[in-house]
Amino acid sequence: MKQDKIVVFESKKIRRIWYSEEWYFSVVDIIEVLTDSPTPRQYWGKLKRREFVALELSPIWVQLKLESVDGKKYVTDCANAKSMFRIIQSIPSPKAEPFKKWLAQVGYERVQEIENPELAQERMKHLYEQKGYPKDWIDKRIRGIAIRQNLTDEWKERGIESERDYSILTAEISKATFGITPSEYKDLKSLTKKNQNLRDHMTDLELIFTMLGEKVTTEISKNEKPDNFSKSKKVAKRGGSVAGKARKETERELGKSIISKENFLPKNPDSIEDYKS
Repeated sequence: MKQDKIVVFESKKIRRIWYSEEWYFSVVDIIEVLTDSPTPRQYWGKLKRREFVALELSPIWVQLKLESVDGKKYVTDCANAKSMFRIIQSIPSPKAEPFKKWLAQVGYERVQEIENPELAQERMKHLYEQKGYPKDWIDKRIRGIAIRQNLTDEWKERGIESERDYSILTAEISKATFGITPSEYKDLKSLTKKNQNLRDHMTDLELIFTMLGEKVTTEISKNEKPDNFSKSKKVAKRGGSVAGKARKETERELGKSIISKENFLPKNPDSIEDYKS
């Protein structure tokens, strides 16, 4: 399952990334939460110079790429929980102690999830329930995440690593299954924000055929073990074609298209944040 990119403390979003087997958090985001500074980057710059550079101490942060509000990824100063505690000690804020407890809990939950993946699934189910999704839809969505993870694991085994290549292969499955790419599908469903996950806005049947295409692709790849990207691309098209044929047969039986403009956008666009997974 793809890791959460954002966590929330007192209604403030904090970006994070799973790196070297632990969570790393955006230092600037945490500075903003603790200080309410209108210029958290400048605040962090001054703090960094005073507490580390001036004292000639080694950096306790690393630079990792995190997604910004414009949907693009930029190199950002990040720190793990231990290092964040050190940084927080240098910030005079009444929020410091409750934030430390929250930070420790967030890290601990992830360790628990590694030892018991079912906890991660339960937590995700709870998030979808809070958004008002029906239980049977949630079950399919969670299963779809597991199938997707198996597929990306298989692609890694075949030497495919870049996000661009993943996107191309995913588009091949989608085109063969539904006749349109994921970006075209998002346009159909009026999803205009980069952080809106297409699958969070699919109907039950759309999820089912998405899962079928990806599961068949995984099984073909495991059987044939394609040794380059071109071969994996052909496998993706074949796997999607199986789902595409099943979709068309279902549409003939139902007398209507499976492909839907329906989405789960809230009537009040400010009431629910899109879950990024």
